[in-house]
Formats: sequence, structure tokens, C-alpha cells
Amino acid sequence: MASGALGMPARPLAWRYAKKAFKRIVPLSLGIYFIPKILAVYFCFGLLDVIRNRHLSLSTLDRYFFGNGIFTWLLAPFNLLMDLVTLPFINRGIYQLADLPQGYRDEINSIIEAAQRRNIVGELEKKMEGKPRGMIFFKWYGKNLQTSVEMPEYHQPFRFVRTIGVSIFNKKQSTGKHFGPLRVTLRVLYNVNTIDDRNVYIQVGEHINYWRDNKLFIFDDTLQHQSCNESEKVRYCLFVDILRPSAFPRLMSAILAGIRLAMAPYRAAFYKHWTFLK
Repeated sequence: MASGALGMPARPLAWRYAKKAFKRIVPLSLGIYFIPKILAVYFCFGLLDVIRNRHLSLSTLDRYFFGNGIFTWLLAPFNLLMDLVTLPFINRGIYQLADLPQGYRDEINSIIEAAQRRNIVGELEKKMEGKPRGMIFFKWYGKNLQTSVEMPEYHQPFRFVRTIGVSIFNKKQSTGKHFGPLRVTLRVLYNVNTIDDRNVYIQVGEHINYWRDNKLFIFDDTLQHQSCNESEKVRYCLFVDILRPSAFPRLMSAILAGIRLAMAPYRAAFYKHWTFLK
């Protein structure tokens, strides 16, 4: 049997590309035929949204419009509206802690200090045996969740912090490139355990944050990103969402509360590649 350039049989390779093209061309053709105006408007919103990604490539566009970014595309009008609502706080994409107002900094620092004081890594180590990726939530979109790991500091009523969890990558575990769906919050990650290895990092566009160099990383997760742990150690990251700085924090909080109610039945779908720890 003839083989492709990488030694893969030519027919299966051709069939895979044909299926990929079919999955893109058919829905697009149906949209152009039945809802051309709506599709054109949505396409314009999507372009405005996706060009925020640095070093835009065809693979990024394909992933955004036809791959795992399609939900982000569908929410593009709402996300662009959030960019307007949060003015004069311009979306930086990637943030330093000093870019945030003092109240935000205080809450983030208190969460980090609690994780270090309580030895949260030691509490979670035994729960990760044999699991490629794990996630534990103490607070989700403002609602406290009960877990077997006692962290009362995470159940207090924060003004700006809305989600607190820990994401755990076992050895040689990485995500694919993907987009978060909503721009009401910013994602705060803090690598709790020290890993002196450049094979453990998060990449957002052209920017790579190596956890051994910078343990704290804050970004807009609707930008394309990828988390990687290609080391021989387990990586533990605080996984925190904060309200985007805004002149209308109560409005942002109310919007997020509504989103929590709408998304609650579908939460597991966004973390289908993770094991939820209790």
C-alpha cells in the first residue's frame, strides 16, 4: 500500500483530510444559504475577536471558527461588549499583578498565602494517583463548594475573586491549544509547587511563561493558550478567576452570577478531560 510522507497509509490520511474538510464546508455552506446576513455579522464579530491573538495563523483561525474555539466565536458579540463595559480598563491580554487595583492584589495574595500555609500540595498528592489531570474547586463563580480538603480561607466572601481551584497535571501531561469561552473574568494561575524545569509552562500566543521563572501568571483566557507539563514531576497550579476590573463591579458581578446559573448544568462539559477531585 502506498504511504504518505510520514509513513502513514495514503488512503487513511486522505480520508482524514476529506472528513475534516467536509465538517467545515457543509456547515458553512448551509449557513451561507439559510442565514447569510446573520453569518456575515457573526463572521465580522469573530474576526474582530480572533485578531487579538498575536502572530495570527491559519491554524488559529481554523481552530477558532471550526474547532474548539467555536463556542468563543458564538460568544464574540458578548465578549466584545464586555471589553466596552470595562473601559477605561483596557484589556491587556497578559497582566502583571501590579496592573490590577490594590483590592485585587490583596485578595490574590491572600489566596496564595493560604495555599502555602496549609500545604495544599501535600493534601492533594494522594488524590492524584493514576490520574493524568485533576481539578478541585473550592469556589466556582462565587458559589462555595464542599471538599474533603479543608480550606476555609477560600470560602470567605471575596469582592473580586469568583473561582478558586487547583489544576493538577501529572507527569508528561499537556493540553492542546484552546480558547476560553467568556471575557467577564481574568484567569490567575499560581504554580504552588516549585519545578525547576523549562518543560513546564503555559503559552499564550507568542508569550511563554515558564513556571520555574514566574510562579504567577494572569491573562485573558479567551486568547488561544496551551498548558504543558513535559517533565517528570507533577504540577500543581492555583486556578483562580477574578472579575475584570471595571467602573461597574456590581454590574460585572451580577452578569457573572447569571452566567453561573446558566452554565451550572454544563460545567462538566468544559472539563471533560479532567478528573474532579473531592
